[in-house]
Amino acid sequence: MSGSLPFYQKHHRHYDRSYRGRETASTISQYQQSASSYSAHRSSSARGAITSASVDELGLSPQPKRTKPSYLAVDKENQIIGYVVPIFRGSQEFASGLSDTEEARAKETAGYLARRDLFTSGMEMERVEHKSHRAVMRESAERISLTKRIHENEEYHKLLNKDSLMHPPEFVIKPRSHTVWEKQCVRLHCTITGWPEPRVVWYKNNVSIDPMAQPGKYKIISSYNVHSLEINRCDFDDTAQYRVSAMNSNGELSAYASVVVKRFKGEVDEFLPAPRLLPCLEYGVTFETHIVEKFDVSFGREGETLSLGCSVIIYPSLQRYQPEIEWYRDDKLLEPSKWVQMHWSGDRATLTLNHLNKEDEGLYTLRVITKSGYETHSAYVFVRDTDAEVAGAPGAPLDVFSQEANKDYVIVTWKQPAVDGGSAILGYFVDRCEVGTTHWIQCNDTPIKFARFPVTGLIEGRSYIFRVRAVNKCGMSHPSRVSEPVAAMDPADRARKGASAPWTGQIIVTEEEPVEGVVPGKPRDLMVTEATKNYVVLSWQPPGEKGHEGVMYYVEKCVSGTDSWQRVNTDIPVKSPRFALFDLSEGKSYCFRVRCCNSAGVGEPSEPTEATVVGDKLDIPSAPGRVVPTRNTDTSVVVSWEASREAKELVGYYIECSLAGKNAWEPCNNKPVKGTRFICHGLTTGEKYVFRVRAVNAAGISDFSQESEAIEVKAAIASPAPPFGISVLECVRDSMVLAWKQPTFVGGADITGYFVDYREVIGGVPGKWHEANIKSVSERAYRVSELKENMLYQFQVRAANMAGVGIPSRPSEVFKCEEWTIAVPGPPHDLQLQEVRKDSLLLLWKPPVYQGRDQVNGYYVDIKEAEAPFECWRGVNEKATSKTYMKIKDLKEGVEYVFRVRAQNKAGVGKASEPTEPVLAETKPGTAELVVNVDDDGVISLNFECANLTADSKFIWSKNYEEIKDDKRLTMETKGNKSKAIFNTPSEDDLGIYSCLVTHTDGASASYTLTEEGLKELLKTSHDHKFPIIPLKSELAVELLEKGRVRFWLQAEKMSANGKAEYVFNDNIISQGDKYKMNFDRNTGIIEMFMESLGKEDEGTFTFQLQDGKATNQSSLVLIGDVFKQLQKESEFQRKEWHRKQGPHFVEYLGYEVTPQCTVRLKCKVGNMKKESVALWYKDGREIKANEKLDFSEGVLTLEIAQISKKDAGVYEVVVKDDRGQDKSTLNLTDQGFRDLMNQVFSVIANSSTPLKIQSTEEGVRLYTFVSYYNDELLVTWHHKDAAIAFTDRIKSGVVGEQLWLQISEPTEKDKGKYAIEFFDGKGGLKRTVELSGQAYDDAYAEFQRLKAAAIAERNRARVAGGLPDVVTIQEGKALNLTCNISGDPVPEVTWLKNDRELVSDDHFILKFASGKFASFTITTVNTNDSGKYSILVKNKYGTESGDFTLNVVENLGDWGALSYLADADGNVVIGPTTPIPPALLSKTQTPVKPMCSRPSTSTTPASPTPASAAPLSPSSSSLISEEKPTKKTANEKKKEKKVTKRKDSVILKLPVGEAESAEATPTTPVTPGPESTPIATFLPDPEQAQEVSGEELASM
Repeated sequence: MSGSLPFYQKHHRHYDRSYRGRETASTISQYQQSASSYSAHRSSSARGAITSASVDELGLSPQPKRTKPSYLAVDKENQIIGYVVPIFRGSQEFASGLSDTEEARAKETAGYLARRDLFTSGMEMERVEHKSHRAVMRESAERISLTKRIHENEEYHKLLNKDSLMHPPEFVIKPRSHTVWEKQCVRLHCTITGWPEPRVVWYKNNVSIDPMAQPGKYKIISSYNVHSLEINRCDFDDTAQYRVSAMNSNGELSAYASVVVKRFKGEVDEFLPAPRLLPCLEYGVTFETHIVEKFDVSFGREGETLSLGCSVIIYPSLQRYQPEIEWYRDDKLLEPSKWVQMHWSGDRATLTLNHLNKEDEGLYTLRVITKSGYETHSAYVFVRDTDAEVAGAPGAPLDVFSQEANKDYVIVTWKQPAVDGGSAILGYFVDRCEVGTTHWIQCNDTPIKFARFPVTGLIEGRSYIFRVRAVNKCGMSHPSRVSEPVAAMDPADRARKGASAPWTGQIIVTEEEPVEGVVPGKPRDLMVTEATKNYVVLSWQPPGEKGHEGVMYYVEKCVSGTDSWQRVNTDIPVKSPRFALFDLSEGKSYCFRVRCCNSAGVGEPSEPTEATVVGDKLDIPSAPGRVVPTRNTDTSVVVSWEASREAKELVGYYIECSLAGKNAWEPCNNKPVKGTRFICHGLTTGEKYVFRVRAVNAAGISDFSQESEAIEVKAAIASPAPPFGISVLECVRDSMVLAWKQPTFVGGADITGYFVDYREVIGGVPGKWHEANIKSVSERAYRVSELKENMLYQFQVRAANMAGVGIPSRPSEVFKCEEWTIAVPGPPHDLQLQEVRKDSLLLLWKPPVYQGRDQVNGYYVDIKEAEAPFECWRGVNEKATSKTYMKIKDLKEGVEYVFRVRAQNKAGVGKASEPTEPVLAETKPGTAELVVNVDDDGVISLNFECANLTADSKFIWSKNYEEIKDDKRLTMETKGNKSKAIFNTPSEDDLGIYSCLVTHTDGASASYTLTEEGLKELLKTSHDHKFPIIPLKSELAVELLEKGRVRFWLQAEKMSANGKAEYVFNDNIISQGDKYKMNFDRNTGIIEMFMESLGKEDEGTFTFQLQDGKATNQSSLVLIGDVFKQLQKESEFQRKEWHRKQGPHFVEYLGYEVTPQCTVRLKCKVGNMKKESVALWYKDGREIKANEKLDFSEGVLTLEIAQISKKDAGVYEVVVKDDRGQDKSTLNLTDQGFRDLMNQVFSVIANSSTPLKIQSTEEGVRLYTFVSYYNDELLVTWHHKDAAIAFTDRIKSGVVGEQLWLQISEPTEKDKGKYAIEFFDGKGGLKRTVELSGQAYDDAYAEFQRLKAAAIAERNRARVAGGLPDVVTIQEGKALNLTCNISGDPVPEVTWLKNDRELVSDDHFILKFASGKFASFTITTVNTNDSGKYSILVKNKYGTESGDFTLNVVENLGDWGALSYLADADGNVVIGPTTPIPPALLSKTQTPVKPMCSRPSTSTTPASPTPASAAPLSPSSSSLISEEKPTKKTANEKKKEKKVTKRKDSVILKLPVGEAESAEATPTTPVTPGPESTPIATFLPDPEQAQEVSGEELASM
């Protein structure tokens, strides 16, 4: 298609169709016009287009016949505004007018333009096509001229207009990342500004996106500075990082966004086509393939699933390019099947083996194929037998295969297993199964030993699978893996007709149509192809004359030497030209012949075969020859052997191994290997093994070879790998000092030295290599001499060990031999990492060879993460270190780091060293630390143990990281994987850092810092070990036991069974006897000695001496003087105490406690009491009768004293006694004892006091507190401003009940401040404080003023003091006179009211107010109209008060002569006559009743003086009541007498009973008021204000 684009234009990094704007319009048209000129000069370079006018204006050289293109873009005024990138599409519209040849040449020219780097500063890319020297020179001149003109023009415009609008691209809105589901669409968009208008290109994983390459997949839109990329129907391949790049003449800017495509779990679109591997679209790309994370030698067991995988890195990474991945087993290409599954994820290849069988064992190889070549990786997979169902049964056969399949039989072959179960295999059973069924049929009745068997009895056209089982005397093995299906038909028929669905079990064969046949001829080429003792296989060729009809065959046999032919297949003719004969006699000789037959008849027999002896023609191979093992790795050994000399149809070899001397053989392979060399893996490092081999063919397994010599499993010695990292440490005129890094693989042996080669480089062409040193150098730095000044050199280094000299390193960079004159030092070298842990490591280095102008005075260490960019280097130490090592801490576990070192002198800091190799911050398993130890003999040593020690490993001890070569101070001993450094004479000279490094390991090393304090501790421990002391838990001590016994004892930390103890008193050894009792418990280490009592002769020093082996110790106790006397006294006291406690005794002696209620409780605790025991209390010798019954259940006796006072002072004593004896306890509560008790009482009182409070009264301010109990002996002190208060008439204190108060009358400003009351308790006392100032004072003072004013008002207000009753009942016609007391200042005004209407004094109502105190109310003659409510109202300026009474006027009943008011048992008021009261009335309980007013100010009788109108009660009545004698009353009667409740109803007047009975004899006369008589009135209280009035109050009335 002519419109297609060349691949180099489509994928050029600047290619974009949307870039064609107005800037390139003239360029494209010019290209079309001058295309013919370009074709005439194929080798010329086309660089864009610029008009002729613009060229003239720029002053360029005259234009030749062809247009000279340029990369400048111009505006309408022909001013340069930027670059133009000429991208040309090969579409037909741009190719009009060009021939095919010219069009091709134009495309080549445009391709050349696309491949050039348009924005480099003069560097020329590699030529794509060959050009003449003349064309090259011309292009170079044009480029130089063009660059110069561009620069001049840019400078001119900068000077002309510095404020130009031109600016580089800028992202106003950057694209953002997206996560989408598969098959969804996603759009990335951004907004970009810049002038000239930027060209925008989209990239996916740094590969430019071409929408035309995948039509419909991508859509790129640019409109008004908004640019977008739309991805249609996303799939997994669209998960990538996308970059949008904006570029103009002022610069380039990029922004990134990620797209993640997710798939629903388990969702797979079956209709999607399989991914198609597109060919590489990049022209001239060379791929580099690296296989990483490789699979290693693997071990599996039958029935398991095993996966092998490798990660593959291909550079450059192209999204649409996929390599070819192939897997091989034993060099045979594997295809996916139900046993083998392959997967390629784009960067990882995986092979999964389902249900392992021994057939899967072998060498697996992964091959990654690209257009640039292929890379491979191989490793062996071992498959062990699964456990047998029956113990001792053999392993399963393997590699079951069907061959020579025809209509009549199929020959099945297999390989014998390597494991026979410990006994010989008796034979094999072959099973068959028709494809499509699960029914297995055993094909042979007896086991066959030959690993090949013809299976007969098959149905023609059916497909079968087979399996084989081995059997020995213990049982049957597991069946083998089934074979591939095979059809029971002749190969010719299979080839002619083909098999339709062989897996269904049915083979369809179309027979030829039968025609009238001809008797066939003789079969040809009859021969015995296989003969065993079980069967013979014959084969022949069909006859030449058989007609158009198919033929069948009869096989005949006869014993050699006879002519008696016997037909073998009498019933069924053979259809195939092959046949297997069974049931032949082993050892006999037979001849065979064959006849053909068809429908026309049986033909003549073939020529008979030669005599064939029935027996195995294939012999079991002979045993292999000499077996030689050689070292390979630390877990494998290479075993080689001599092939079996007599081995026909050899299948392979089985190798077995055993630990030397164990004779426990195990197979090394379960699948026969055909070579004579095999690598046995999975061995134990350091163990010695022997090997043997046997050969296998179809006839059986040979005998074992001779055992090999024992070989220790360890890595073989090989020449080392090449060194790397060659750098220059110093350079002078004729020599250079080189440094390099140690090889990553040393070959299993120490490197003995290095060889350096050099060569000159002249004009970029290297010369011949020359040896710099003939004798190897041991250091990794060497000075190469006899060089030429200012010459260029390359160097290479080779490492050598005992195995030889390794291959040379890669040539170094080109170094110039010139003398260094810089002032700063050169780089340090030979950086080493040791003691790597998860958070720290040790870095060592060597000083720089080149010191600079001054000596090196310090070093700086830099660190960065291995994957971090160069800018991430950071310093470890802020201050330079003078040492050549540094412990680097605070590393992150699991992170890889690299380090470098810089040296400094006075001139400054020099060049950094080469960085170290990346090191992972982790503590490897088995890592041990350096341990300091002091043995039993006091020897101090440093010990280090290495778990992964190899045979060639050595322990290297260093002090301050310099190898210790002088053994005067240290002695090194190494045994096995442990090494120790013993200090000969430890001293301060041994202080420092000690380290141990183990060679030929993965960096096993550790260190220990011996400080001055640590050395002192070690020396002390060493001394203790040399001169051991038995440690004591406790020194010798003495204690008193029951009965005053004395116990001396000590306890040792640890004592053996041989420990001894000696007891010494005053330097004399004492022993067991009547006086001393000894005991030594070696389990607890307690040593004790007992004495019944202490005498004067026992004063002195007691010593216990201990010995346990060579360890000794002793402890002494001095008992002399007061110490001894005190102990003796205490012993005697304890003995007496013991005797005292035999009877009732005091456990706790008499004491006292004060309860919160201030009750003093004397108490004591007794013991050993019984029912007969008694307790007696005494005070001052007098027995006290206790109120409570004694209870000894709790053993506590108490005596409580309530409200204690001075009279309770005295000596208290308690005596407990019974028939066993007595004991007493005394408590002295006199003088100081009583004072102490009272102080405790005072403390309880003080603690019960409430916080001090402020109360205002009418007199002033009162401060008060409450206590739970007040005692007259309590001493309190009032304080004002921390000074005791002097009491005056104005300031007083006192006690009311439990209230303690301080009264301040008429307080002033001086009374402000803090007040406190202090309780004295004989100790610190207790204070309660309150602050009377500020707001508290103001509030209290204001309240005082208010109360004071209220009190004055209350005292002076008008009031009715008393005298008015509540109710007055009077007979009509009587005179009523009531008088009441009035008080108030000023004298109040008095007003009388009747029914709330004011009364005025007249003849009927006489109202008087005398002396300002007495107000009287008189009704001269009472009538019924006077009934009603009467009130007196008194009023002055301080208040008003009233008194009310009710007047009830009744008809005149005559003179009752009643002189007193009596209340009967029902509470009714009875007015009695002047005559004596009959006994019947007196029999009732009568109590004088005193009328009470509802207000306290009302009274019928003034207190003083008594008005003349108020007559006293009759004497007779008074005497009558007073003469009543009290009689004994019941409790209910007393209650009734005590209180009388006023009734709520009106007063009921009754006649006395006695008077009623004598009414006829003594008529009652009405009372006539007169001056000498007193009106009689009965007063009842207001019903709403009923009160309880006592009998005494009534009597007083």
